[in-house]
Amino acid sequence: MVSSGWCFLAAMIVAYGFANMLQSVAAARTTVHHTFDPGLLLKLAVHRTYLVGLACQVIGFVLAFLARRDLPLFLVQASVAAGLGVTAVLGVVVLKWRLPKAEVALLVLLFGGITALVLSAQPAPSKSLGTAGLVALAVALGGIGVLGFFAVRLHGPPGSVALGSLAGMAFSAAAVAARPLASAPTAEAFVQDPLLYLLIAHSLVGQLLLGLAMQRGSTTAAVAAMDAAGAVPAAIVGLLLLNDRIWPGREWLAAVGFLVTLAAVIGLTRYAEPQHHHAVVRRRERIAVGAGSGRPPL
Repeated sequence: MVSSGWCFLAAMIVAYGFANMLQSVAAARTTVHHTFDPGLLLKLAVHRTYLVGLACQVIGFVLAFLARRDLPLFLVQASVAAGLGVTAVLGVVVLKWRLPKAEVALLVLLFGGITALVLSAQPAPSKSLGTAGLVALAVALGGIGVLGFFAVRLHGPPGSVALGSLAGMAFSAAAVAARPLASAPTAEAFVQDPLLYLLIAHSLVGQLLLGLAMQRGSTTAAVAAMDAAGAVPAAIVGLLLLNDRIWPGREWLAAVGFLVTLAAVIGLTRYAEPQHHHAVVRRRERIAVGAGSGRPPL
């Protein structure tokens, strides 16, 4: 069971990396929304690229769900951020993104922090969340929705970071719901558990907020903000309430790994460039040059 958990974790990182890149490409091709409109998801759904990216995200979500059955939330949620590194590599290779040196250094730091967390995490089954936990997750869903209603009015990188952070909070709440839900003894208990429906609701809100965030600037900034905001709450709840464990004597390694990972992700929100914006500008410049010279654009 332990070995399968690590396999699920590794596959999850790759799946989220592909999902981030494909969904960002589709979001960049869609008219920017300035309202908290679920219709954005329907508009994105007409793009085949987005649907493939969404499929990758669903696969990543399922793998993360399976990994959370035994692995602590501080490890799984921080490892989701490692998908950002996969996204960056794919962007450079496939989409010809140009990453600043600072961003490359932060990605290396990110993987170092994840490695420390892997070495410190002790697999263990989850405890139940209780009625108070269910109420807290429901209240959090309403709060995130209200904040999202106002955050969509922000433009550019600030809007990307704000909406990405709210998406991270929604996905963090979904992760908290998933940890005990993954230990449901039967399929009937799984379907009847209110945590399942809170998980679905938080995931849908998070998906909408992430789509809005990706429209406003850097893919890396949006996803990094999401990962930073999503890692801390889930880690705290997991350690305090859900029986998440650290190998004895490695508490310092877990603390250092988590802080390094968090610092790297927050740093990426500062240095990340709006890749799609630059690509559109360069394309428009080529079209203008071609029109002025009487030649078709390249």
